[in-house]
Amino acid sequence: MAPPILKLDDILLSFGGAPLLDGAELQVEPGDRICLVGRNGSGKSTLLKIASGQVEPQSGEVFRHPSSTIRYLPQAPDFEGFETVQAYAEAGLGPNDDVHRVTYLLEHLGLDGEADPQTLSGGEARRAGLARVLAPEPDILLLDEPTNHLDLPTIEWLEEELLRSRSAILVISHDRRFLERISRVTIWLDRGRSLRLDRGFGHFEAWRDSVLEAEELEQHKLGRQIEREEHWLRYGVTARRKRNMRRLSDLKTLRADHRGHKGPQGRINAQVAEGRESGKLVIEAEGIGKSYGSEPVVRDFSMRINRGDCIGIIGPNGAGKTTLLKMLIGELEPDTGFVRHGSKLDIAVLDQRREVLNPEETLAHYLTDGRGDSLIVNGEAKHVTGYMKDFLFQPEQARTPIRNLSGGEKARLVLARILARPTNLLILDEPTNDLDMETLDLLQEVVASYPGTVILVSHDRDFLDRTVTSTLAPANPSAPDGRWIAYAGGYTDMMAQRGTEAREKKARSAQEATARAASAPSARSPVRDPARKISYKQKFALESLPGKIREAQAKLARIESEMADPALFSNDPDGFTARAKAHDALRSDIERMEGEWLELEMLREEIEGA
Repeated sequence: MAPPILKLDDILLSFGGAPLLDGAELQVEPGDRICLVGRNGSGKSTLLKIASGQVEPQSGEVFRHPSSTIRYLPQAPDFEGFETVQAYAEAGLGPNDDVHRVTYLLEHLGLDGEADPQTLSGGEARRAGLARVLAPEPDILLLDEPTNHLDLPTIEWLEEELLRSRSAILVISHDRRFLERISRVTIWLDRGRSLRLDRGFGHFEAWRDSVLEAEELEQHKLGRQIEREEHWLRYGVTARRKRNMRRLSDLKTLRADHRGHKGPQGRINAQVAEGRESGKLVIEAEGIGKSYGSEPVVRDFSMRINRGDCIGIIGPNGAGKTTLLKMLIGELEPDTGFVRHGSKLDIAVLDQRREVLNPEETLAHYLTDGRGDSLIVNGEAKHVTGYMKDFLFQPEQARTPIRNLSGGEKARLVLARILARPTNLLILDEPTNDLDMETLDLLQEVVASYPGTVILVSHDRDFLDRTVTSTLAPANPSAPDGRWIAYAGGYTDMMAQRGTEAREKKARSAQEATARAASAPSARSPVRDPARKISYKQKFALESLPGKIREAQAKLARIESEMADPALFSNDPDGFTARAKAHDALRSDIERMEGEWLELEMLREEIEGA
């Protein structure tokens, strides 16, 4: 085992109340791939800051190898004192680092090196921060939510860049798919302590559940032991007329341990307020288009969204996701075409910038609209502090200004207000930003069980796979041209269907190239060899294959027609999966038969001298 290049041992840190970190440990060896997970507020970012040297613990040991270089990506990069993005990124380089790597990274991240960093959007600021920490190729990379505000192509590029990197990586992220690809070790921060699993994030949730079950069983055994000791205290001592002082002391210790045990943080307990039922048709778009200058972001787009549909919109930044969403819900007029809404729509919106929040407003005032200390949930009055506890807010936070909340707490607050209001059309624009895993689980359950209609924009592949029944994506994701295509299912289903399309296009191109080569005049005229002839078996295959190909193509068309129905995936997911497998098998059979027929036809022409 290689010696550690970073080690934190028995770290204690408190901000006046219960310790945020209490005996936390962390060890990083060369080439490690570690993900740091835990609830919002569990101390993940603080532990990363201690590792980087930005925060000093109150007690404990911190070891950093003297020759190791460390680079830290914060959630909010500080551009103070830098006139250009290039200058900000180059400030992360060491004396012997290659300045050209900064140019390479800025180009691949889609950033203008001469731009003023103060004018960057959230996603652009995150990319500039990535360029700064990746450029020197340090021994240790500390990444705090590196995928937040990034689009899917950039997230996938970052995954490949990190997989190729020789740096040891310690990362915090809410993106499950990202963590599954990157990590080989998982550190769980829970109630101030750290627990280590020497496996990647894909194994974390099952391990976490087993740890909590074992802890619950241990507490149950401790409770039973206390009952037995208390029974002895009441009856056994009196019978002997003499107290066993050591046993009495042990009982006091058991009671203290039992009282002092902090169970896992409570689970969010939320129910969706049931709204009235909307009409069957929720939104109909017919030939809508929108351009900014000469660049179309949406063109000739048509779609019907029915009650109960869950639509996901994905694509690179700048592709027009938010523009398409705003046209669908009526916030933006299309340049061409029309949008028609169904009847009885009650819309709720979770905006990615949380613009609905007034930073000076208190939590209680925001949740109740200033109407006292109660709110109505599903027709029943509920005290605001009790409702806040359902979303893991403490009663004393009721009078706290919203500006004091973290990004994850703000997202949870907006979610709490949305779920209290009767709605039947839920609009979620980048809802997973800043959410911890447990709140993400809640949001997934809410969306999956929501009786109304959901339209969401997200770059979270796992969230899309678990929730949506249909996915809208640019027809040309590498160079969006305003054309959008609807795919049945989530992100993985969309990628499978796009892979099928790509294979079909490649097969058609190969067939056309082969046909051109076969029909091109050769330098020498073929000479017929009377001794060679096509066999009976080959002749039969040559005659029968076209019919088999047509039959398979007709069957393939029927399956594609069935899979094009957005309701199929939601109503019969197993049936959709079976059709997808049959679709791929048929496509392979058709390609094989076409290749076989082409070879036989070329052989026939060669033998017959045609």
